[in-house]
Amino acid sequence: MSAATYQYVDLPDACVVTTRALLTARENIADTVTARAMMCIHGGAGFGKTLAVNTCLRELEESGGEEVRRVTFRARPTARAVRYELFTALDLAGEPPRHPSEFDRLLKTALAERPRTFLVDEAQWLNGEAFEYFRYLWDEPATRLAIVFVGGAGAHTVLRREPMLSSRVFIWQQFSRLTPAEVLEVIPLFHPLWEGVDPADLVFADERAAHGNFRAWAQLTAHLRTALARTGRPRVDRELLRWAFSRLA
Repeated sequence: MSAATYQYVDLPDACVVTTRALLTARENIADTVTARAMMCIHGGAGFGKTLAVNTCLRELEESGGEEVRRVTFRARPTARAVRYELFTALDLAGEPPRHPSEFDRLLKTALAERPRTFLVDEAQWLNGEAFEYFRYLWDEPATRLAIVFVGGAGAHTVLRREPMLSSRVFIWQQFSRLTPAEVLEVIPLFHPLWEGVDPADLVFADERAAHGNFRAWAQLTAHLRTALARTGRPRVDRELLRWAFSRLA
């Protein structure tokens, strides 16, 4: 699948590869949406969570007609901030209501109109108040919500602190580093630059710089594209790898 969007860097010719984690996410997200439930995908930075989730949700949008709305929080939002973010994400007309009860009625009415899936990215930034508000909306019998929380390693910890919400999470999935075997299988498919590269050099690059982290592999690939263009060399070698490592140190 072409990776026209969701890449960490602008990396021409990069592809989304169907790792085991992505295949599992595809199944888990589909089951969550069907059940109109909530799930949490969590893991370290750069492990490919957001790319995988966006890829899977885009498939649902294109093949099944699922309406997906995406919200992201960069700080610890209050319930008021969540209301305004949802108001914007739902493209509601007019001015946001000033009173919380009126605002809540408006959101519940909008969310009851038809099934929707919300992707809540950077979920580790949510606090108890914000999580509780999502639970409040999801618990409303008339709303037909599925919610996918995606966050760093702290998202799981934060969610688990909220028993009223965590007890309602349908599926938990943790993303982890690529194993050495996965690196040898996946990275040559990730970008043409790695096709035909000596497997020993792939292992060398992973041990010295990438460490099974997809974001680090994307960075490394971008630097090596520059190196190949400047040197005119036909393929990646140890000297070019060491030069790229120096940029990542």
